[in-house]
Amino acid sequence: MAERSTAAVDVADNSGDEPLTAQADQSTADGVAKNRELDTDTDEAQGSGGTERPGKASPPELHSGHKLARRYRLEECVTRLDGFSSWRAVDEKLRRAVGVHVLPADHTRARSVLAAARSSALLGDPRFVQVLDAVEENDLVYVVHEWLPDAVELTALLAPGPLEPHDAYQMVSQVAAAMAAAHREGLAHLRLNPNAVLRTSSGQWRIRGLAVNAALRGISSDTPQRTDTESIGALLYVALTQRWPYESDAYGLSGLPKDVGLIAPDQVRAGVHRGLSELAMRALANDGATASRHESPCTTPEELVKAIGEMPRIRPPEPAFTAPPEYQRTTYHQGTYGRQAPRPGVPQPVQAPPPPLQSRTGKALKWAVSALLIAALGLGSWQLADALMDQGNTSEDTNQTQTTEDNEKNTDKPKPVTTLPIEGAKEYVAEGEAQHPSDVDLTYDSSTTTGWRTNSYDDGPKIVIKPGVGIVYDLGSAQEVSTATLSLRYGGDHTTVKLYATDTLDSSTPLSSMQELGEATTSSTSAKVTVDKPVKSRYLLVWLTAMPYSGEDSVNYSQAGYKQAITDVKFTG
Repeated sequence: MAERSTAAVDVADNSGDEPLTAQADQSTADGVAKNRELDTDTDEAQGSGGTERPGKASPPELHSGHKLARRYRLEECVTRLDGFSSWRAVDEKLRRAVGVHVLPADHTRARSVLAAARSSALLGDPRFVQVLDAVEENDLVYVVHEWLPDAVELTALLAPGPLEPHDAYQMVSQVAAAMAAAHREGLAHLRLNPNAVLRTSSGQWRIRGLAVNAALRGISSDTPQRTDTESIGALLYVALTQRWPYESDAYGLSGLPKDVGLIAPDQVRAGVHRGLSELAMRALANDGATASRHESPCTTPEELVKAIGEMPRIRPPEPAFTAPPEYQRTTYHQGTYGRQAPRPGVPQPVQAPPPPLQSRTGKALKWAVSALLIAALGLGSWQLADALMDQGNTSEDTNQTQTTEDNEKNTDKPKPVTTLPIEGAKEYVAEGEAQHPSDVDLTYDSSTTTGWRTNSYDDGPKIVIKPGVGIVYDLGSAQEVSTATLSLRYGGDHTTVKLYATDTLDSSTPLSSMQELGEATTSSTSAKVTVDKPVKSRYLLVWLTAMPYSGEDSVNYSQAGYKQAITDVKFTG
């Protein structure tokens, strides 16, 4: 198969790989397309050979300190291969680290590298490392991209051992969703391997080298979707087993035993999550493996995203309970002045407690306490008798079970509050384009470091270009809802949230046909919508109609403007 030959190239290339540091997570105001610079970075550390065609031109004579466009100062060469080189550099204009790929303008792949970088920049998806510039100048072609110092390659994350099931689930979910979005725009990766996938300090997974990796090395595929899907399956396989799913060793990982074929991850290592093991096999079935349980193989990233969505959600592990330190009772230490200091190792005699006070004052105190106790007992007996007489006068029926309204209010226990499970979610689009539909599940993943964000708008706080933006949540069945609590990323003046009950998960039901349950306006990073009269509904729409102004956000990859991001949603009933 065509995609198998590509995988073979990846394995062969790995022998020349150099370790590469992870690169910088910052947005920029200047870039390639529409001022929205996007992520594209190759796994520069990957050496390459195999089916690639040699370049016609020799590498340019570059050295540390060389400056491109009087702006990008080259610092360290991380890859020099087949006519091109990759560098860690400094953007002196914006004072930040960047990565740069450089090759001669007459190189056989120069035109395809430029085209790949510009196409990748137009995608505008923050899950890919951003391309910041793609230029032909002074007989050189160079591509400038983000450098993520806080990110760690999957290869390095696997050095201590396989990932936990929740981490592996998050990785494959985010990578598959990102690649599905790229393929919808006609872009493929073709060199998606453990060195091309990074995890940032915030827990987000980012992909470098979209289209550019393959263009630099002259790699192509007749079936790009199948090639990338198989690569995602291989990433999940190594995350679960710490083994490369082919016979050859690659990326610092041991391959499978010779002549045994592709075996499921849960047969390679004990304790592997069964659902994730089957998912990896369904993606790797492109290479001729048999999908477990006779489920059909996934041949595109979109099919893989659908398969992940059909799996039971894997929750993060509960934090280990640590018992509080035992309460240390302190005692009064008597002074030691005039006494011999105790010697270490010599047992000390136990001091007897002092005798009770027998002075006149002590005797008077005893009598006073006794008198108070006698008075208290007499008063209590009188109150008890009075209460019994009142009860006999007010009710002749000793078996009466009815209470007054006041007593009922005082004795009723408050109804327990229950957090309602969320089974799924989908972005609601009333008018115009969607915001970021692939991120809606990050609003209920038990993490406030991830979330769904809106676009940035020029006018506000009230959204004027459309009725609003939001997400429909599926509770799995009709539930009685009393509150919706939102964690938001941006504070300020102001965010308005409305809660609706609707009858479907998609955007087919207009707002005018929904039942409005409540509304809240906040200037902080949290909002609570209270339903005056609890309503039963399976589908709930969280709808934003006003958003605060906030500046450029390099963590959330968004430009300055009126915007908001929902990091966590909880419904109670």
